[in-house]
Amino acid sequence: MSVLETFSLAGKVGLVTGGAGLYGRQIVRALAEAGARTYVASRHTAALEAVAAESCARGHDVRVLRLDQGDEASCLALRDAVRADSGRLDVLVNNAVARPLKDGYASPAAAIEESMRINATGLMVLTRAMGEILSDGGSIINIGSIMGLVGLEPLNYRGTDMDGWYPDYFFHKGGMVNLTRFWASYYGRRGIRVNCVHPGGLKNPGHPEAFVRNYSERTCLGRLAGDTDLMGIVVFLASDASSYITGANIPVDGGYTAK
Repeated sequence: MSVLETFSLAGKVGLVTGGAGLYGRQIVRALAEAGARTYVASRHTAALEAVAAESCARGHDVRVLRLDQGDEASCLALRDAVRADSGRLDVLVNNAVARPLKDGYASPAAAIEESMRINATGLMVLTRAMGEILSDGGSIINIGSIMGLVGLEPLNYRGTDMDGWYPDYFFHKGGMVNLTRFWASYYGRRGIRVNCVHPGGLKNPGHPEAFVRNYSERTCLGRLAGDTDLMGIVVFLASDASSYITGANIPVDGGYTAK
C-alpha cells in the first residue's frame, strides 16, 4: 500500500455528531470524500438532510440519523441504528456541542446543568455506546477547541459588542483534553486510537470586521480558519495514515496557541 492509499477511508463507516454546523459540515465532507459511508446525527435532522443532500449529489454516501446527546435512550438508539444499517462503525467524530448559556457567566444554574447533561454526561454516554460497535483498530476523533487549551483573550473582542465569557465551553473543551487520554488508554487494548483536534476561530459572515482583524493578528498565519481547514486533519486521524498516533491533542489554529 502506498502512503497516499493509507489516507483512504474506502469501505469504512463513520459517524459525525452535530454535523450541520460550521465545523460539522466540513468534517462530514472530509469523511465522505475520502470514501467512508458517513452517518450524521443530531436533533436537527432537517438541517442534516440538507448537508447529506449536498454530499449525495456529489456521489457520496451520507445518511442522516437522529441524536439527542442529552438523552441516554437516544444515544443507545443511535448505536442500534448504525449497527442495524451497517453492522459496525470504524470512525466516531464527537463534534456535537450545546450552547445553552445565553447569558454567559450570569446564566442560571439550570442552563449550566443542561450544558453538563449534554456536553459532559452525554458525551461520555454516547462514546461508551458507540464504543460497543466500534471496530478494533478504529478511530475516535474528539472536536475540542483552543478554548480548552488557553484562557480567554478579551482583546479579540475589542471594538465589538461580542464577548467570550462562557465558562461551560471552557470547562467542557478543557475536559476533552484529558478525557481523550483516558479513552486512548481504555480503548488502546483494542487498537482503537483516540485523538482530539482543537480548532481555532472559524470565520463566518456574521463576524464584525474588528473581531476578524483582532483575532487574525493573534495568529501566526494572520487569519481565521476557513471552511476546509479541518478536513485534512480529520481524514488523517480517521485513516491508517495515523495508525501510531493516539492520546494526542492537536491544535488546528493557525498558530494561535503557539504565541
